Amino acid sequence: MNTEDTAMMLIVHSGDARTLAFQALATAREGNFEEAKKLLAESEKKALEAHHVQTEMLTAEANGEGPNVNILLVHSQDHLMTSMLAQELIKELIYLHETKADKK
Repeated sequence: MNTEDTAMMLIVHSGDARTLAFQALATAREGNFEEAKKLLAESEKKALEAHHVQTEMLTAEANGEGPNVNILLVHSQDHLMTSMLAQELIKELIYLHETKADKK
């Protein structure tokens, strides 16, 4: 896969992961915690797909066959890191929503 295709795969999988994570948060806000956890699990699967793409790039780099770094590749890495951060924060927010609901 060339650099542009790799970058686009990272963007697609990371974007899906981020979207699912925010859907999980919205679902938790409505009080449907089981569905929120399912959506978060789907988000994590998408993030794992993105991580596999990134690992392939890192392996190629270690073997001296790394990609040409361009703005699209940098942008794709931003997408991945942003989606990972969103997942971490959303997990905590869902926990807080669930804890608050349990106290009512």
